[in-house]
Amino acid sequence: MSTRALSTAATGMTSLQTQIDVIANNLANVNTNGFKRLRTNFQDLFYHHVRRPGTGAASGSQIPSGIQLGHGVKVVGTDRIFSQGPLEATEREFDMAIDGDGFFQLRMVDGSTIGYTRDGTFHRDADGNLVNNQGLFLEPALTIPTEVTRISISQNGLVEGFDPANPATPVSIGQIEIVRFANPEGLIAIGDNLLLETPASGSPVVGRPGEEGRGLLQQGFLESSNVESVRELTEMIQTQRAFEINASTIETADEMLQTLNNIRR
Repeated sequence: MSTRALSTAATGMTSLQTQIDVIANNLANVNTNGFKRLRTNFQDLFYHHVRRPGTGAASGSQIPSGIQLGHGVKVVGTDRIFSQGPLEATEREFDMAIDGDGFFQLRMVDGSTIGYTRDGTFHRDADGNLVNNQGLFLEPALTIPTEVTRISISQNGLVEGFDPANPATPVSIGQIEIVRFANPEGLIAIGDNLLLETPASGSPVVGRPGEEGRGLLQQGFLESSNVESVRELTEMIQTQRAFEINASTIETADEMLQTLNNIRR
């Protein structure tokens, strides 16, 4: 008896372990601002064609389906799903959410690389610069004057401040720009809510929010993770059941091989 069933079921168990890893990461980031869930993609492996469909039969007709034996499954990719996450009010003037397509730009520590994020949690440092939780500068740089005690950010990214000494006249501070990518799924995640450009993502298209397909900014809001706990738990149960079935397949195939060996003796 062939051991094909053993190796085929083993590929299923290995692939399902990868899916559990993806689900675990999704669930771990259910409260991560701007996080986008991952989906596992599978493909079947090559086939052994014992008898090819369309082969001529003795009667002169053609065999309709043939005999094709597969060799299992493999994981071919993980897609990041960029659906909009819920917007939650925070009442912080430096919190921003992108309602629609786009990413904030952050200047990385090397000074030349730009990172991209959907996490709009920003702070004003001691010099008035707008930075994220890791202290990375928003790009283009935005510096808030010391005398400004309150800022207003429009949906199009225009930043204005208010000086208590002259509250009737807003002070122009700068313009927030966001970027779009032709293929955002091609961005590579490096942790810390950051993504980097790759050849697969294409080059960033920079511009004002609300223009050329870019989303609008919502001041005082943060975008929550788009992970749905119920969906992930359902997929986890389905994956667990499939893993158990593949394990049972290996046990069954092993028992059949043992029976054959005993008969031969």
